[in-house]
Amino acid sequence: MMDVTVRELDGMAEWTGAAALYREVFGYTEPEWGLSPRLLAALGENAGTVIGAFTGDGTLTGFCYGFTGVEAGELYHYSQAAVVKAGFQGAGLGRLLKYAQAAAARRTGARTMRWTFDPYALRNAHFNFAVLGATGIRFLPDFYREPGTDRVLVSWELTDAAPEGSRGRTGHGGESILVAAGERCAAPDPQDRAWLRQQLLTRFATGGRLVGVARPEGDPGRVAYLFEDEA
Repeated sequence: MMDVTVRELDGMAEWTGAAALYREVFGYTEPEWGLSPRLLAALGENAGTVIGAFTGDGTLTGFCYGFTGVEAGELYHYSQAAVVKAGFQGAGLGRLLKYAQAAAARRTGARTMRWTFDPYALRNAHFNFAVLGATGIRFLPDFYREPGTDRVLVSWELTDAAPEGSRGRTGHGGESILVAAGERCAAPDPQDRAWLRQQLLTRFATGGRLVGVARPEGDPGRVAYLFEDEA
């Protein structure tokens, strides 16, 4: 692991740098896709999180932000976005940012953290389930009201210790959905994607909780979506 300091961002220069990194990583050029530094300032003062990762020379290499949410009386923290600068991805910065965000969220009284991810993106699925140990609680078709924006909402228990990932969670009590997969995404064929989408809709609607997405042993051309039944 490289020498990295993870801390809350403070001051207009750091908030502006975070907004620039956000646009850089996502490749946004249109102004409507920008992130306001003033919004980050407001979040930091009002139970939100605005956290950055800095290398030893002071370069901002990662950033995440979120806000407090409430559902049915339950207080949780919603992680809106986490980005890592090109050239530093795959080095564990995303995990460090999530752990720091979890610690900050606990100080607000939250005991869970939520976020959404593309359920067909295998690298994201691996990070969320195998690395962090989050649980998929809801399928959100066309989440941004645009085609191709299906998302799964995950919930992550904010225990005092760092989570140990999904070790031991194999979908017992539920079922698996098997589908063809490429190197980076599940169901690259449009017909397979439509079938998988319907399967996910049905399984979540009947009380399933997604706990893993993994390639079956000896079957590298497919992935299994592992479900457990809701307790």
